[in-house]
Amino acid sequence: MPNLKVKPSGTHGRVTHVTPENAGWTYVGFDLHRIKPGETVSGETGEREVCLVWVTGKGKASAGAKDFGTLGERMNPFDGAPHALYIPTGSTWSVTAETDLELAVCSAPGGGGYEAKAIPPGTHPQVTRGKGTNVRYVNNIMPEDDNSAHSLLVVEVITPGGHTSSYPPHKHDQDDLPNESFLEETYYHRLNPPQGFGFQRVYTDDRSLDEAMAIEDGDVTLVPKGYHPCAATHGYDLYYLNVMAGPKRIWKFHNAAEHEWLLKA
Repeated sequence: MPNLKVKPSGTHGRVTHVTPENAGWTYVGFDLHRIKPGETVSGETGEREVCLVWVTGKGKASAGAKDFGTLGERMNPFDGAPHALYIPTGSTWSVTAETDLELAVCSAPGGGGYEAKAIPPGTHPQVTRGKGTNVRYVNNIMPEDDNSAHSLLVVEVITPGGHTSSYPPHKHDQDDLPNESFLEETYYHRLNPPQGFGFQRVYTDDRSLDEAMAIEDGDVTLVPKGYHPCAATHGYDLYYLNVMAGPKRIWKFHNAAEHEWLLKA
């Protein structure tokens, strides 16, 4: 199995490139571009569908023959909800930066005749999950109930310093609905301030997979299966952008039984 932590390859251009082939799985792709004003990123979706997420900065966007104008407004990922753009199969797309721009390209197998559409901030209300030091703040971008994609699920989460997230540990690695769905997942991590670090563990019940990772600003972690909790260290807020996809566009997870008591504490 490939290393579950992907470090950025540089500071400019396409700095992260995760594909089903290099991840050793079937569904999820994730690219991260960092470009300067006037520079352009473009692509073709082919048989996949894409969600572009303006992690930071502004850029003019088009998909197919449609001009979506300037998208993006926040200058750091901790400052409100993002702009995003969904692009279906068989499309070309282009984004030209108007400021320093950090653009995420989330992809998965497409189909179903969906239309390109902008997803502005506030399309889905922010959700607070957990309590105490398990509180985190969720910005859904493409949730399962939006009827906007074939297989792609995209969400952002802000975890305050000293808090845990994706916790109690849960997994979604069995195609066993209505009990559990199978979804591959990537986490794109950012820290505030950026010199911070956090931790993530990916493990299965039988411990045939059990990897604990220190996560730093710009790292991507891969979750092919198993539980995958993460923790923000004191003084450093943790942002992550999740991309999920599988055979069915349903997020149905299973909590680790030995930790479910935490939900009632």
